[in-house]
Amino acid sequence: MQTELAPQLAGTPEGQTAQAILNKCVHCGFCTATCPTYQLLGDELDGPRGRIYLIKQIAEGKPATEKTRLHLDRCLTCRNCESTCPSGVDYGHLIDIGRKWAEEQTKPRPFIERTIRKILASGLTNKPLFDNGMRLGRLLKPLMPAVIKSKIPTGKHPGTRPTLGKNKTKMLLLEGCVQPGMLPNINNATIRVMHRLGVDVLSASKAGCCGALKYHLNEQTAGLDDMRRNIDAWWPFITGEAPECQGQKVEAILMNASGCGVTVKEYGHLLKDDPQYAEKAKTVSTLCKDLIEVIPNYSKQLKGLLGSFNKKLVYHPPCTLQHGQKIKGVLESFLEELGIHTELCKDSHLCCGSAGTYSVLQPKLSKKLKEQKLNNLLNAVGENGAERIVSANIGCITHLQNNQTPVEHWIELIDTSLGNNH
Repeated sequence: MQTELAPQLAGTPEGQTAQAILNKCVHCGFCTATCPTYQLLGDELDGPRGRIYLIKQIAEGKPATEKTRLHLDRCLTCRNCESTCPSGVDYGHLIDIGRKWAEEQTKPRPFIERTIRKILASGLTNKPLFDNGMRLGRLLKPLMPAVIKSKIPTGKHPGTRPTLGKNKTKMLLLEGCVQPGMLPNINNATIRVMHRLGVDVLSASKAGCCGALKYHLNEQTAGLDDMRRNIDAWWPFITGEAPECQGQKVEAILMNASGCGVTVKEYGHLLKDDPQYAEKAKTVSTLCKDLIEVIPNYSKQLKGLLGSFNKKLVYHPPCTLQHGQKIKGVLESFLEELGIHTELCKDSHLCCGSAGTYSVLQPKLSKKLKEQKLNNLLNAVGENGAERIVSANIGCITHLQNNQTPVEHWIELIDTSLGNNH
């Protein structure tokens, strides 16, 4: 789809990136078949092909309208369309550019909407504020309306972390912004399991939100600043100069939240025009690994620790893992190798509706997608006699909490099966 950039965009990094992506699109429409919002709304402009056309119009000089902004807002950024696109259109990066342009060209959002977005961008990424808010929320949970209660998962007791320093192999873990306060056992379980496998998993105290939350709320400058802060915090670990490294360079930057992982893997792209950080960002992206990319290297050792046992699970693959990071089938194969029978539900390729802040900003669409996904997941649980649902992203796990079947991170199951202290 040939695109002639408007004069004000010609020669700009964003304009050139958008043009290159747009030129790949052949407008075939395969993407609409796997787009959750198109399936719900049936509107061409609420599918990838229609949104690409809207962004093309902006790129060629037609001013964006509030209607344009609304259709771009409704996108989950699940990137399922990327998995089905035969032309390799980089839709995820294009929608970020399109949203930025639409935000710049339209009048300010209503006050309440601006306030909610600001609270999400500032509150969720402020760890002390969020942690204290979550503690207060748990205390007052019985008094809260159901819609708020559903946002406060109980989770497992986080237990303790092992004493580090005995293992030569070192890896870093991004603790995240909401995960430590919302479901702290995920990080602790990751550290305990990897420690049993002979890996010290370290944390950089100055690292924080991966940057995705602000970036996708159109606070892109602030999001990039978060990314630069993380690179600065991680660099002494990457070079082996941090005291905790004991002279060893970290072998990987582990991600146990696939939403963070897909963003950190894109630091190299997002900071490619920053002369001070471009090379460091590429190094960080190369070192970034989802937990499921690392732990299968220890499967033989892990099987020896676990022994033989038989469990049945239903797995919900997050969009950020299967479509964003293009990691499909790995977790299922790994769990099967451990003796854990793992099934998917019938719409496993579709988004559950969590999508970062989407469940707050687009509650009606998010609720429909959640109900659809939970119905299929629980049917799969019943059909296969599964005891629980597992996933690999904090957003999906909290979004899919229900009163019938436990939902947890798959590493928590491994941790429990190892008999670690809780």
